[in-house]
Amino acid sequence: MQFLLAAVNAKYIHSNPAIYSLRAFAGEELQPFIQLAEYTVNHRMEEILGDLYRRNPDVIGFSCYIWNIAPVKELLLEIPKVLPAAKLWLGGPEVSFEAEKLLADFPMVEGIMLGEGEETFRELLGYYVDRQKREERGDAAQRLEEIPGLMLRSGATARREPVDMDRIPFFYAGPGEFENRILYYETGRGCPFRCGYCLSSVDKSVRFRSLDTVRRELQFFLDRRVPQVKLIDRTFNCNRRRAMEIWRYLREHDNGVTNFHFEVAADLMDEEEIRLLQSMRPGLIQLEIGVQTANEDVLREIGRSMGAAGKGRRQMQGETLWRDAAGEPVSAEAQEDSAARIGRVVHALHEGRNIHLHLDLIAGLPLETYESFGNSFNRVYAMRPHQLQLGFLKVLKGTAVRENAGKYGMAYQDRPPYEVLYTRWITYGEILRLKQVEEMVELYYNSGQFTHTLPVLEREFSSPFGLYEELSAFYERKGYFVQTPARSRRYHVLLEFIMERAPGRQELYRELLTFDYYLRENARSRPDFGRDLTPYREEISGFYRREEREPELLREYRAYHARQTMSMTHMDVFFYPVWEEHDLVRRDRPGFVLFDYGKRDALTKNAAVRLVEVT
Repeated sequence: MQFLLAAVNAKYIHSNPAIYSLRAFAGEELQPFIQLAEYTVNHRMEEILGDLYRRNPDVIGFSCYIWNIAPVKELLLEIPKVLPAAKLWLGGPEVSFEAEKLLADFPMVEGIMLGEGEETFRELLGYYVDRQKREERGDAAQRLEEIPGLMLRSGATARREPVDMDRIPFFYAGPGEFENRILYYETGRGCPFRCGYCLSSVDKSVRFRSLDTVRRELQFFLDRRVPQVKLIDRTFNCNRRRAMEIWRYLREHDNGVTNFHFEVAADLMDEEEIRLLQSMRPGLIQLEIGVQTANEDVLREIGRSMGAAGKGRRQMQGETLWRDAAGEPVSAEAQEDSAARIGRVVHALHEGRNIHLHLDLIAGLPLETYESFGNSFNRVYAMRPHQLQLGFLKVLKGTAVRENAGKYGMAYQDRPPYEVLYTRWITYGEILRLKQVEEMVELYYNSGQFTHTLPVLEREFSSPFGLYEELSAFYERKGYFVQTPARSRRYHVLLEFIMERAPGRQELYRELLTFDYYLRENARSRPDFGRDLTPYREEISGFYRREEREPELLREYRAYHARQTMSMTHMDVFFYPVWEEHDLVRRDRPGFVLFDYGKRDALTKNAAVRLVEVT
């Protein structure tokens, strides 16, 4: 008897922790009856079907999410044709709600595992193994109705209680299974907050693995020097003391290589947490911060206001979030609004210059207008995150937002990912405009290619949001949304846009773009917007010859000839001080700037930059 656990991932580099956790929890006695199969949404359905046929399992269980439910449903229609004896089961967040309807729509499915699956799967697997043995002996088999946590055609079985987190085995011990994959790890499940758009709000409990267990498992990643581990805890720092214990452990056992990604609530952080984070090696950790909106009315409507969040955290830990100068507790009502608190924390984290910060916004929330979202964008953009993600509300099954969709005048896609189309406060046309703004933010801000050009260009517009609106309109007019410019071409397209907006400042922007270009690219060919360096060849060559004889700035290259060093670094000439952060006034004499690609910033990957004297 073989039970195949199948996952259809969004990308090859992703792994599906669920199926590995189910296998590990089943125990050594039952693991020989388990097969695992991982595919991606880019596989053709025929390829997956053929692989399933060749494996010929007795039972197939699919792990279902919004990104893979469509191909899974296609497979459900075809599998019975080629594997008529195989029993089909589903599990995961996408099928745990409206399970009865799904069983009615897909009569070939035996049943659905609801909610957490570890204990339910172990009992279900045991049922099939035991049934085979009993049938061989001629004994009566156990009934599926006796297993908690299932939805069957006869109805739901008894409710399954949440599992103790320390009972779930660590499943990364197998050699080679996760090579070249993103590794996911959870130290806890559930969330103390009740955001109306999030499935974590459905789980009323918050459970953690013991700190001793977490330390031991984190050390596994550290010992193997894996590049990155993404912790999937919903709000990692909801328990302050616990978060700090884990962060201290990572700081003290840092291997100089591994990066750990955490999803946190920045507005819950206090000064002690910030100081600890500032003490980390650059690149040791990165933080994802869900701002979602700067509109306090929207935050209250979706249950995310900091009054509620602060209360949730204080109830968990018996502590006060903020204190005044005299050390007295400050009520949530007397504090800044949520965006201001997040901005204060983000500013402090930026000062450490050691943590990659990823901030999220969600468009289409209840009460949020187009203008309100633009204001939220401007406030979060001013925080200068390394990544600013514009997401669109997904009206997920089981959430309060979905239950209140009628009240909100909310229309959303019938197919996954159930993305919002419009609400009482924002039109479909405005959502489409925000989609274009999102693409501009991805190409120009999140790419990190224009870190010096954009702050200057923003001054030409009434707001940062206005810049990306105009840039998206330019793309629409030029047809660039149809044929998106390649990475290197984006510099030329941005200059084309700038020349329409500020034709009189062409020299400045050409220098800014040149600076940004070489900051990221050790390019062999000169971009056509770059200044002609022919008049400065002798000074540049002289600098490299001098460094070859008596290395001072390029000591790491002492083993190379000048010509070789020139190919591993770059020197350019600028009349504007584009390497500085103040008003840019043209100088009479040029500045010579050295770009050293052997010394890149741990967070931005930009080359080290130095202004040099050239004689």
